[in-house]
Amino acid sequence: MPRIRPTGAVFFDVDGTLVPGTSSAAHLAASLGHHAALAAAEEAYARGEVDNRRVADRDVRGWAGAPVAEVARLLRESPLVAGIARTLAWCREHGLVPVLATLAWPPVGAHLTERFGFHAYDGPRPAHSGGRYTGRVARHFDEYDQREAALARAAALGLTPGDCAAIGDSRSDLPLFAATGLSIAFNGSAEARAAADGAVDGAVDGADLRAVLPLLEAWLRQ
Repeated sequence: MPRIRPTGAVFFDVDGTLVPGTSSAAHLAASLGHHAALAAAEEAYARGEVDNRRVADRDVRGWAGAPVAEVARLLRESPLVAGIARTLAWCREHGLVPVLATLAWPPVGAHLTERFGFHAYDGPRPAHSGGRYTGRVARHFDEYDQREAALARAAALGLTPGDCAAIGDSRSDLPLFAATGLSIAFNGSAEARAAADGAVDGAVDGADLRAVLPLLEAWLRQ
């Protein structure tokens, strides 16, 4: 029986989008004791002063010696916005494949994929040995890698970039915003809102991922 081609794909960012008001890395850093250093690096990245490689290197140094299993447990406790399950159910009902497109570390993507049924995820990889993290990055992954990985996922599904939507909040989402048929800034920075085709903001709407559904629905009707 031939495989049915999906209508499209929706790429979801994690930090600042599915994880509200912070990042999964900051949540972990608070437990591992290097939150101040990571926050300074993330703020410098948001201002365009450093690249993602520098942030990842600074963050993962704080993981040195931490057990892999403990880090996975801590990351599973990151806060999440409401409405993720229902938003993904709506996507599937309308032939849209939900995919994570994020710079978050793999334990975050693995947890969200297992919990909510995302199709796939990519991201940077921290090095580990003997069940503990070494404090080094095994594979760097920046916003351009995020875009290329997402578009490769789309191609594997038989989709063009125009068949895809991207939902994110910050500078790291801009290359993917520029490549897809629809871009939505969800609780986005001024830079993300300016680059996006539509935006969802505010303490009420922005607290529930389902607020993006009218924009996705309108896009599908085009």
